[in-house]
Amino acid sequence: MAWLGWIGAVGYGQEPAQPKPVEWLELFNGKDLTGWVAEGKVEFKDKDTGQALPNWSVRDGVIRCEGHGFGFLRYAKQKFADFELQLEYRMLPRGKSMGNSGIGIRVVPYDPKRDEQTRPSLSAYEVQLLDDAGRQPNKYCSGALYRYVAPKLIAVKPAPEWNQVTIRCVGPRITIAFNGTEVLSVDQSTIDEIRDKPLEGYICLQCHDTPIEFRHLKARLLKE
Repeated sequence: MAWLGWIGAVGYGQEPAQPKPVEWLELFNGKDLTGWVAEGKVEFKDKDTGQALPNWSVRDGVIRCEGHGFGFLRYAKQKFADFELQLEYRMLPRGKSMGNSGIGIRVVPYDPKRDEQTRPSLSAYEVQLLDDAGRQPNKYCSGALYRYVAPKLIAVKPAPEWNQVTIRCVGPRITIAFNGTEVLSVDQSTIDEIRDKPLEGYICLQCHDTPIEFRHLKARLLKE
């Protein structure tokens, strides 16, 4: 299904309702990680020099994750309830393993000592990112609400191509599109396993053993 956006129904002879102006918030300034906080595995040891290096950095105008260990980069300036998030990402090759990352929505700060209470895919949601173009959808593939809801299809481009993601959350309704194609739309209140998931929280990016880059990250609050 092509991504057509959200258009309200209009009765015959009525003018379309004009949405209230909503400004996009640029989450990444293209220069540094101002506003972001690294959590979990934040450093790794360079195998050649033995030097401790950051898992998250900015290179050539993109956020780069080196993918050593498990952790998150959280936008800490504000929480989001009803919102739309847009970003682009690309997996970078590392041997024969499948690329693996994710986008956390409505999450809490991650604490490795309280993993089950604070991990995005358990406390809230992780939108799964994999290098799995051409495969069949399931609850663990790209576009899934990891472990809970499978997308209708996988619409990713293979690494190292850039992929565009749009996530829209309004109350219990979550809609996800990859590269202009809607892949998932669900009302969490209709599913027992997730009906009590939070309706507000932070946005984060996942580090999970895969080099990955992100760019053009922006979000806007949604109002009736």
